[in-house]
Amino acid sequence: MFYRDRQEAGRRLADEVRSVVPAGEGTLVLGLPRGGVPVGEEVAAALRAPLDVCLVRKLGVPTHPELAAGALGEDGVRVLNEDVVDLARVSPGELAAVEEREREVLERRARAYHEGRPRIDAEGRTVVLVDDGIATGATERAACQVVRARGPRRIVVAVPVAPRGWTAKFEGLADVCVCPFTPADFSAIGQFYADFAEVPDAEVLACLTRAADRLGRDRAGSRDAAGGSREVSVPAGQVRLPGELTVPEGAPMVVVFAHGSGSSRHSGRNRFVAQELNRAGLGTLLFDLLTAREDRDRAMRFDIPLLADRLGAAVRWVRETPEGRGREVGCFGASTGAAAALRTAADPAAGVAAVVSRGGRPDLAGAGLDRVTAPTLLIVGGHDPAVLDLNRQARVRLRGPSELTVVPGATHLFEEPGALESVADLARDWFVHHSAAASHRRGG
Repeated sequence: MFYRDRQEAGRRLADEVRSVVPAGEGTLVLGLPRGGVPVGEEVAAALRAPLDVCLVRKLGVPTHPELAAGALGEDGVRVLNEDVVDLARVSPGELAAVEEREREVLERRARAYHEGRPRIDAEGRTVVLVDDGIATGATERAACQVVRARGPRRIVVAVPVAPRGWTAKFEGLADVCVCPFTPADFSAIGQFYADFAEVPDAEVLACLTRAADRLGRDRAGSRDAAGGSREVSVPAGQVRLPGELTVPEGAPMVVVFAHGSGSSRHSGRNRFVAQELNRAGLGTLLFDLLTAREDRDRAMRFDIPLLADRLGAAVRWVRETPEGRGREVGCFGASTGAAAALRTAADPAAGVAAVVSRGGRPDLAGAGLDRVTAPTLLIVGGHDPAVLDLNRQARVRLRGPSELTVVPGATHLFEEPGALESVADLARDWFVHHSAAASHRRGG
């Protein structure tokens, strides 16, 4: 026995998940009904993330229902454990009967769990799939396939207990696997819980309601602490792009974020940095550079001139808002977003006071690099050698003050413990210093 109940298991699992997933609204936690939802509630609370369900149903062997011959998932996903089917000698007719029965349960639960509660969009998010444990892994693998089709940025499978070697089942399906306890004597998930009672549908709904209420309170508290935050629609040529503008009272600067390819305003890393800037009294604008339809075209994610035009439009729009009027404007870019930020800063009319690049591709800014006079900080992970070399070459071409800072031990996504915190600290200090310097130059 290792866990008292699913709530305790969720809290202990959350400690492990937080080491690989930064807290913020760019993350979505999906619990596998029914036992994975109470566990997921605890993980979602720790990550300050929304909680939803990913519906899957085990296809139990007729003579041993607890043994998974496969699994069904939403959107027509079907996974079979061929070895179990052969070993248990499950006939095609028996399997079809089990599938029909479980599909009915799946559809019934979908109606119950999503009635008046629209499914939360997984596109562009880090999705944490949570269950109360893994045995054969069939349901969790089905869940990975369901989620992958919805366009997440990353899938993390997280469970409190699993047999040794369990991660091999998820190669090519999940990006990260997390489990704090992998006993050698594994036979069933329930043996590691003092209380492993069946979770009723009513409790699943209660978990979802509590999680939504908690998230609402957290967001309200964050807005109060930041001194005002509002959802906005940024005009950019023929489109309007959704975003979130947060400007604390007395903020000297508003930092406009340009996310990298395949990401969005929900980026957990950018939101983490933005929250740290808000705590330091700086304003932020997080917004999508592409519409949802445009983002499905991979080529548009790398259309740096288009992204720079959109970012420039956002900078001009910020200056016209009541919150941004009279304040300095800076740009924070990640990956390809850094190239867009530098192209924007190269335009004297944009008046960008400072730029920070996180794991950026400044080389993609092209000839614009030679016209950047704004103070620029380039942050690169020490274990990201190719990008580090590109940043070294790019820095030589910048015309204004610049620094290249290497975060030791960090890879391209700054997923290592403490790496993103270092990025946030460096960006905060850079923007605070250069907002004051820009204001002084203007006689502010």
